[in-house]
Amino acid sequence: MADVLRLSPAICVYPDEKCENVTVEVILPGVEKKDISFKISDNGFYVRATKGGVAYADSYAFCCPVEPEKAVANYSNGVLKVTVPYQQPSEKLVNVKIE
Repeated sequence: MADVLRLSPAICVYPDEKCENVTVEVILPGVEKKDISFKISDNGFYVRATKGGVAYADSYAFCCPVEPEKAVANYSNGVLKVTVPYQQPSEKLVNVKIE
């Protein structure tokens, strides 16, 4: 059985100029698009990718909730780029009855 080198990929997460969206860039040199799995929730994401004897995998938390169903991703030249909007602050507010 061949040994697999397990690595955490290089990742950069940053907001856009208006702080409406967050962009996640994952560096995956030499990995083919079909070998990448990216899963996202409102509070974090998980990435996994394989290439030959290398397996990239890691999970991260967002500082603010996002809208995962609106995420857009593309992969070019070894860089996976995912952009997702932040949730609006009042979007998940619940009215609490005061007794």
